Amino acid sequence: MKTLMHAAALGMALTTAAAVPVAMAQTAPAAADTMFKATTLNLSATGETRVAPNMASISLGVITEGKTAAEALAANATRMTAVMATLKKAAIAEKDIQTSNLSVNPQYRYVENQAPVLIGYQVSNQVTVTVRDLKKLGAAVDATVNAGANQVNGISFGLSDPSAAETAAREAAVRALSGKADLYARATGYRILRLVTLSEGGGYSPQPPIPMVAMAMRSEAKDSSPVSGGELSVRIDITAVYELTR
Repeated sequence: MKTLMHAAALGMALTTAAAVPVAMAQTAPAAADTMFKATTLNLSATGETRVAPNMASISLGVITEGKTAAEALAANATRMTAVMATLKKAAIAEKDIQTSNLSVNPQYRYVENQAPVLIGYQVSNQVTVTVRDLKKLGAAVDATVNAGANQVNGISFGLSDPSAAETAAREAAVRALSGKADLYARATGYRILRLVTLSEGGGYSPQPPIPMVAMAMRSEAKDSSPVSGGELSVRIDITAVYELTR
């Protein structure tokens, strides 16, 4: 008899537990129905500000060749040591000089219908240099070329602190978005009741490197290479949902 009573109690508990999701499921459509009854406006806008860069990154390096790998490496080390010393003399901090690639590649002579013949080795040592005073950029590049760098691969301009430019772009984006929302609301006979959601995308991203051809030696030149940073564009994209009312 006790066993039967226990089973009946268990059955009641299971029935009660099963009833809870059903009750919750019944409230979900009501909430969804309320949401879809609202008239909403989904808009996006962009804010952009243009600022002059205050720093630059430049990729340069030394390529040397030799009959043996050791010969090519030794020649490369001599020239790269001189380049590094020149950069430091130009007031480039050690933390702003970073090796980005060091490679040793065999060089072959190819003749049709014959096996490739090893003729020597090529060593490439590339560094990325951050210049924080753009007035010194052209002179620094020339100095490194004169010191032995025979590759200048690309230059990109940037901002050391983009926060002020991003703030200005955000403010411009919000003004544009608010103007759009008011226009659409008036044109359709509504008014803005509230801002429901607001999301942001975009922001500052460093400029991709501008390709540059390998520079020739400028030991006879008295002027430095002209380098212009122009302007950078900082863009913020925002999307919002507004609830409208009559």
